[in-house]
Amino acid sequence: MPLYDYHCTACGHTFEMLVRGGQPPVCPQCGSTALARQVSAPVAPGKSRAIVSSARRQAAREGHLSNYSPAERGKLLR
Repeated sequence: MPLYDYHCTACGHTFEMLVRGGQPPVCPQCGSTALARQVSAPVAPGKSRAIVSSARRQAAREGHLSNYSPAERGKLLR
C-alpha cells in the first residue's frame, strides 16, 4: 500500500494518504474525488551524532564491527 501526496482541486487541500488497491482516494476535508497526485519529496535519513553512536554501540554489543573503521576496530579488540 503506497503512501501518496494529493492536492484536492475542489477545495485546495493538500494531504497525504495511504492508498489501498482499487479504492479511489477521497479528500478528507470536502469528500471530493477530484484529486491530483503529487510527487512526494524524499526525506534523507537522519545523521545526528547520537544516532550514529547509538548504532555503533548496538553493533559492538551484537558482535559485529562493520560500523567501525579498521583503526577503531583495532582499539576495540585489544
